[in-house]
Order: sequence, then C-alpha cells, then structure tokens
Amino acid sequence: MGMTMTQKILADHAGLESVTEGQLINAKLDLMLSNDITAPVAIRELEKAGVTSVFDANRVVFVNDHFVPNKDIKAAQQAKTVRDFANKHNVEAFYDTGTMGIEHCLLPEQGLAVPGDCIIGADSHTCTYGALGAFATGVGSTDLAFGIATGMAWFKVPSAIKINLTGELTGYASGKDLILHLIGMIGVDGARYKSLEFAGDNLSSLSMDDRLTIANMAIEAGAKNGIFPVDSVTRNYCEGRIKRPMQVFEADSDAVYEQTYTIDLGSLRPTVAFPHLPENTRTIDEIPAGSVEIQQSVIGSCTNGRLSDLRIAAQLMKGKKVAKNVRCIVFPGTQQIYLDALREGLIEIFIEAGAAVSTPTCGPCLGGHMGILAEGERAVSTTNRNFVGRMGHKDSEVYLASPAVAAASAVAGYIANPEEIGGEK
Repeated sequence: MGMTMTQKILADHAGLESVTEGQLINAKLDLMLSNDITAPVAIRELEKAGVTSVFDANRVVFVNDHFVPNKDIKAAQQAKTVRDFANKHNVEAFYDTGTMGIEHCLLPEQGLAVPGDCIIGADSHTCTYGALGAFATGVGSTDLAFGIATGMAWFKVPSAIKINLTGELTGYASGKDLILHLIGMIGVDGARYKSLEFAGDNLSSLSMDDRLTIANMAIEAGAKNGIFPVDSVTRNYCEGRIKRPMQVFEADSDAVYEQTYTIDLGSLRPTVAFPHLPENTRTIDEIPAGSVEIQQSVIGSCTNGRLSDLRIAAQLMKGKKVAKNVRCIVFPGTQQIYLDALREGLIEIFIEAGAAVSTPTCGPCLGGHMGILAEGERAVSTTNRNFVGRMGHKDSEVYLASPAVAAASAVAGYIANPEEIGGEK
C-alpha cells in the first residue's frame, strides 16, 4: 500500500520503511517553535523535570509575538521568561521586540522551516509550514517541552484527504478565499486529525503566499496538517533562503485517501466567514451591499500579513479614505515586510487613507491588544478564527475575509465587494 506525502515524511523521521494510518510512532524533530504565551509553560515543565539543557539549541525557535510590545506586567513577565531561557541556553533563533515578526510569517521568511522537515510548535497554526512541503503541526506546551529536551515527539499517523485543484484564481479571489471555501464545504471538523494534501496539475499558479495562507488555516477544518508538494514555486522561494538541505517527498501513485475533493480555482469568488465559525461562509455575491456594517477592519496576522496582502489592500485604498466610524488597523507580518511595504509606499497609502499601521504582533487576532472589540461591534478581519469573543467582547462579531475584502470594507463602511471599490480586476 502506498503512502501519502505526510506519511512518507513521518516514516523517514521515525526511521521506518513505511507507516500506516493510525500507527503510533516516535519521530525525530527538525524544528521546535514556541511563543511568549506557550513557551513559559514548556519552560516551567522543563524546570520541574530537572532538565538542564536543550537537545539542540539550533533546532529551537522562540518568538515573542502575541503580547509584544508587552501590553501589561504579566505579558512583560512572560516575555522575560522566554528571553532568559533563550539566553541561558544559547538559542540563536530568538526573536523579540524590534526583530520579531508574527511567528508563522517569520519562520518561512528567515529560512528556518525547510521542505521535508518534521516540525512541531506550541501554536495551532504551526501547520503553516506545510506550504513548503514540510510536516508541521501544533502541539501542547508539555509535548513541546519533551521535544526541546529530547528532539523527539510521538504522533499517530493521520489518514489523508486529497484536495485536487484545477484552473487558476481570477479577479480578487485569493488563497484565503480557497481555504474559506474548502472549510465551508467540509466543516470545521471535516478533516479532524487528517492530513489535507493539496494536489493538481496547475499548482504552480498558486503563489507561496497563497499556499502559506491555505496551510495556515488547515487546522480550522480540524486537520492535523496541510501540505503542498515541492515544486518550482517552492524551490524558487527557498533558494538562497533556507538554512539546511531540503528533502523532497512525493505521495505514491497508489497512496490511499479517505476522500478526494476537486475545486476549480477559476470558479472561486471572494468569500466571507460569518460569525461564529470559519465554516459559516458566503460568497461576496450572497451578501447584499450595505447589509453588514462594520466598526473595524483588520489587515494582517499570520494568515494574511505578507507583502502581497498589503499590496492588494493598498491598491484598493489608494486615494480613498477609511469610512467614518471605522477603525482600520494594518499589521505587517514581519519587520522585513514592514520595511518592504514602507519602501514601496504602501505604508504611506494606508496612513493617508486614515488607517493605523502597527508593528508586527498577533495582538488583535486573539483579542490580546491593539484592536480589541467592544460590545456589539463588528470587525471584518484577515485573521483565521471568528469564535465567540475571539477579538474582544463576547457580544462582538468577527467576519473572516481576504485582504481585498477587508480593504474594500474599510473604505465602504460595510462588508463590500472589492469590485465595488476597485472595479473589476
């Protein structure tokens, strides 16, 4: 019986010729990631266990990004715990205020996540790195602590769902619209503990930014991971960037998939997930103009804070103003993205339009800081979750959308079709 791409990576890292669905394995780790919320828990577990060294400081990454710049004393203490541990154990891949970015934007940019890797992170959106052809999944802080101490983690080998992609994206449709469409099709538990494996003869039409967005939200369908094949787009992205040799794994021709879905990229329209689940999707054509007024528009996050995201938002906002009574907040994903956007004039466009531009931070996505919603307020956001109270008050609402929809809505004052603001693309 053939293996899927995920199963091949897990077999290789477990030192086995093959693995099968449901098998329990111990696998070697290439990278272990944590942040200012989850790392302190892992650090305390290591100290309780009497661990005095890390397995390999070059395979550990800490990013202070959730409450950074620190919003209060507790956040400052959390960040200090990570900072002290990283310095004590000579963890070079430690990113703090001024050098940090939103972790799942930062690691690919810095070449830390490599095709063929087995990666764990104490953050559910660690599955982002599947865009590069790596097996990457979120774990709890205790499992992360074990990984830091031993360089190993245990897994139950997942079954897989194949997503066959045809055609090309058109107009304002993007990777965000594809993943929202898919979650709307199969539901938030449609891929529970399964691998979402993307395939198709025309995958090269999807940019790396699109793939990173899609893989990032695999967890929102309940998936263990999402993964893309390594192709010319992957290789071009990795060239001159990655720090270690890559390994390329391909699914066997007789690999077994529980289900196969085919999606025509050319048929996709800008899509919005209504409260309070990412599966509650509607296309922009199903939302009457002016029917959903907003008080906030958020453009950024680990899902859509990359340069291409800021470019499309700036294109739609150039020469226009954010609507009265709307707060538009832009969060570049990393310092480098911020700098590139500055050099391209994108930041100037946002500020002239009346938007606020923030240093990279996860803050508003989880209702942490710098964009918390009050009772009864609505936000359209390029983030990845819209659960009850996700971005603030339990009686606020979050509508998930692409940067194009978020930018158009900021200008219109309600959830708007980008074609209404920028014309047909």
